[in-house]
Amino acid sequence: MPLPIENYALIGDLHTGCLVGTDGSIDWLCLPRFDSASTFGALLGDHDSGRWLIAPRDAAATSTRRYVDGTFVLVTTWTTPTGVVEVTDLMPWGDRRADVVRRVTGVSGTVEVHVDLAIRFGYGTAVPWVRQVREGDDTALVATAGPDAVVVRGPRLTATDHTHEAFVTVAEGETVDFSLTWYPSHREPPTSVDVSERIDETVRRWQEWADRCAVPAAYEREVRRSLLILRALTNEDTGGIVAAATTSLPEQPGGSRNWDYRYVWLRDASMTLQALILHGYAEEADRWRGWLLRAIAGDPADVQIMYGLAGERYLHESELAQLPGYGGASPVRVGNAAYKQYQGDIFGEVMVALHEARLLGVEETEYSWPLQRALMQYVEDNGTRPDNGIWEIRGELRHFTHSRAMIWAALDRAIQGVEQFGLDGPVDRWRALRDEVRAEIETKGWDADRGTFTQYYGTAEVDASLLQLAQVGFVAPDDPRMLGTVAAIEQDLLHDGLLLRYRTESGVDGLSGAENPFLTCSFWLAEQYAASGRVDDAVALMDRLVGYCNDVGMLSEEIEVATGRHLGNTPQALSHLALVRAADAIGAARDRRDAAPSEAVPG
Repeated sequence: MPLPIENYALIGDLHTGCLVGTDGSIDWLCLPRFDSASTFGALLGDHDSGRWLIAPRDAAATSTRRYVDGTFVLVTTWTTPTGVVEVTDLMPWGDRRADVVRRVTGVSGTVEVHVDLAIRFGYGTAVPWVRQVREGDDTALVATAGPDAVVVRGPRLTATDHTHEAFVTVAEGETVDFSLTWYPSHREPPTSVDVSERIDETVRRWQEWADRCAVPAAYEREVRRSLLILRALTNEDTGGIVAAATTSLPEQPGGSRNWDYRYVWLRDASMTLQALILHGYAEEADRWRGWLLRAIAGDPADVQIMYGLAGERYLHESELAQLPGYGGASPVRVGNAAYKQYQGDIFGEVMVALHEARLLGVEETEYSWPLQRALMQYVEDNGTRPDNGIWEIRGELRHFTHSRAMIWAALDRAIQGVEQFGLDGPVDRWRALRDEVRAEIETKGWDADRGTFTQYYGTAEVDASLLQLAQVGFVAPDDPRMLGTVAAIEQDLLHDGLLLRYRTESGVDGLSGAENPFLTCSFWLAEQYAASGRVDDAVALMDRLVGYCNDVGMLSEEIEVATGRHLGNTPQALSHLALVRAADAIGAARDRRDAAPSEAVPG
């Protein structure tokens, strides 16, 4: 059985990533990309779905773990009655190949280590042909099925019922290395890696990246780790940023709201980009802008809300019957039918992110502003369409207030591009349309009786996404209309102190079942509290939220409040970028409060 989601840690190479459990088992790994079929899929099944365990044989062993500071090199320290060992897990960065390296180091005494390897390509459907091959004086294990192959190097493994295992005794001062390398099966196995060299190089590369990070004093540790996670979810070749490393981890235990997040949503990627460039990573903006240009190339009428890592357009959604799902939550889905949806808000997020890049000195190229002009033409031609909204509602299309406000934001940033940076565009036409959208929202998306903006036109329901209206400047954070909206959101959506996205019982999403509080929304609320002067409330909520980070700083999509268990896909980019925004807002609010003149105290 897989572990609780919060018991996993990510290691990655900027192309894909592993989830390593506190029990020493890699239960999720897709090779060679995040969106490839799994090689280890026990997270969504069991041992026979594929996994790689390295841990002491003694069931009484206990462990602690940490990342080498500023990296994704994971060190797990195992303590047993006979001794202590460390297991160092990493995916080497920089050699343009898919390797997993696992080093066992004896710290004290002796420890018998159990190695259990079950390779299952194709989401658990392909038991590979496995053979031992000679490599000089050593032996390597080669496993092949269809287009995929891996070579495993280290102490000899023995076949037992479609798995391979070994028991290795490690004494103080000894080091035992294992490596697994994926390659296309029609080629020869790649050469072995120098483990010490790859560990040193990977640590150096991650720490050099982390050292460029400008972080606020508030929640410095959590912000730094969140930015590292956002980087780890970014493909270094294409610039695509996946929403999460996993698929089909349920939003409710045993439920059916299970989606594949291993793709690039324009919304999530744009917001991730904002978080990165605001903390010193302007070069990432240029790389992602190049990805965007390639993905959207051609007719802007063909723009999608999401793409594959390299800009692939066809993300057909299917169900995998061979995997029972995490904790029995089915179906397990691969692909995501939401790529066919129209979500008007994405234009706002993209234009806001590219405007932030301009403000930080990222210069427009001969193609980047024409790309934005093409997007704005699409906005002009489709500005009145109802959509599926930010939460990818699979029910009736509606005029979601958040989506309409993001259309306003897209027009606003295009106008600022002309007014502030001298770019060319039909600014008078954009201004007129921006004013029309504002008037429409203030009339149709406003409930005068409750004093709140609404989820969509014609309803009294509210939605946590309305908190973004202040973030993009549609209203000021302390505007009475925004404060009224916050009060309505608190009244309708707070669940044991954390925010739901919306009331699922309203039937708006066309899905059965419920869900748990969505971490991103609660971080947005903390940001809103800080921006509107409720600094103590912001800090109290933020302290609670960062307390849900697991032992290595990771957050998933949702939280089961009663238990603190993580739910949904992990690590979730949206959760981590919202954490960064909230920390920034709290830091700025504290600075404003400290800079404000003190009120005179009566004598």
